[in-house]
Amino acid sequence: MKKSIIFKILCIALSAITVCLCLSACGDKDIAIIGGADGPTKIIVGEITDTVKVRFDMECGGKDIGSFTMMLYPEYAPITVANFVGLVQEGFYDGVTFHRIAEGKLGPFVAQGGDPDGDGRTNPGQKQIKGEFAANGVDNPLADSHVRGVVSMARTNDYNSASSQFFICYNDNYGASLDGRYAAFGKVIEGMKVVDSFLEVERDANDKPLTDIIITKAEIIEN
Repeated sequence: MKKSIIFKILCIALSAITVCLCLSACGDKDIAIIGGADGPTKIIVGEITDTVKVRFDMECGGKDIGSFTMMLYPEYAPITVANFVGLVQEGFYDGVTFHRIAEGKLGPFVAQGGDPDGDGRTNPGQKQIKGEFAANGVDNPLADSHVRGVVSMARTNDYNSASSQFFICYNDNYGASLDGRYAAFGKVIEGMKVVDSFLEVERDANDKPLTDIIITKAEIIEN
């Protein structure tokens, strides 16, 4: 009888130790929480270790205008890449527009998209992620050089407010306002001419295209 009680106590103690060890192990890893149709999904950032290619098929005014391909770099921005990959996988970007095509005194600036409402405002229902850039205490060499083709996350004045909106840099002239302050996580490696064609679309005073530039399909492709 006594042996049975002692055995049960030992089993309970071992179970408690195992749970504590598991919790400690999980606590050491960054986790991106990604919203989906079936509820939030947790992705352990370390699970994405290789570069990822994402192709965007584009349409403007009901016409196919081609596609462009991004390469994503988890070694520079693991939380951002995990979040972006999750959104692509759930089809979040399909049907979403590039709502802002901006130019400035230094030439073409950025093409910004990824907002389901198409107005560039923050959706309070979206999960916000940590900003991976120097001004937020994160070493991200890619974010220190916003040159032509670099893909980075849009945000508000809050460093940790990025969610789904991203922008593509048109040239190298705006680094002073972007470098070290926005979470770059990828580059356009194919089809930059398609992104350049967005500049041909007439826009209003707020840089919003008067003809919708639509992502018809975003999907991960083989490296």
